[in-house]
Amino acid sequence: MLTGLHFVLTYRCTHQCDHCFVHSGPGAPGTFTLGQVRRTLEEAVRIGTVTRVYFEGGEPFLYYPLLLEGLRAARESGFEVGVVTNAYWAETEEDAELWLRPLAEIGMADLSISDDALHHGEEDPSPARRALRAAERLGIPVGAISIPRPAQGEGVRFRGRAADKLTSDLPRRGWREFDECPDEDFADPGRVHVDAYGNVHLCQGILMGNLWRTPLSELVRSYDPRKRAVAGPIQRGGPAALAAEHGLSPEPDYASACHLCYRIRERLLDRFPDELGPGQVYGRED
Repeated sequence: MLTGLHFVLTYRCTHQCDHCFVHSGPGAPGTFTLGQVRRTLEEAVRIGTVTRVYFEGGEPFLYYPLLLEGLRAARESGFEVGVVTNAYWAETEEDAELWLRPLAEIGMADLSISDDALHHGEEDPSPARRALRAAERLGIPVGAISIPRPAQGEGVRFRGRAADKLTSDLPRRGWREFDECPDEDFADPGRVHVDAYGNVHLCQGILMGNLWRTPLSELVRSYDPRKRAVAGPIQRGGPAALAAEHGLSPEPDYASACHLCYRIRERLLDRFPDELGPGQVYGRED
């Protein structure tokens, strides 16, 4: 049952991290307007099962007025709200409180802050630590997202930029061993991500459809993974089945299921444009 709606408020970000699986960066296009946010929230209400709305990116604080109005609109629509950020704005704890006080007044269910060396290097205290302390003082429910540096094929999900940047020295397994998806239940997705292009992501880059062409409530109501050329095979037998059912011959081995899945999807991108995209998530400029 779909209970979570996550806005990729923008693909733009202050960082261009090696592990980013949507290829975010300072020059990445694709940002919601306030009208689009409101239109999407109206559809979320019609679905009837969504309870929590998140705003993330990219880096949502880059569009701070839009973020605040989106949070207010979501709260007014009856949803719990959360935000995911790298806390680039927390130059000091006093500054962090200034940025976070309006969120506290809106009423947050969760603030998730990226706090690891992949985002902030070895800076101590990191902006994330300053923001965490400020949020706690303001009474905002807050937690850290800490991604370890990749080792033994664990920690990072090897898709997007991570598939290119972080897999070369890792141990690998034969591709046929990746016969299930460890992260997503395509038969019964609990949450989807939506971006400004209208893409509704079951997993970043794997699409349910486009909400600017078909209302989100209708997409959710009619969704059947058995009829999907991408989600269907993955649900039946993981990324190995995705390759086999479409007659593709992968390389012999991969660092993880995500690594194999992403490489296969790159090859299928032009074949199934309604189910894979946007180009941004696959490192394409289109």
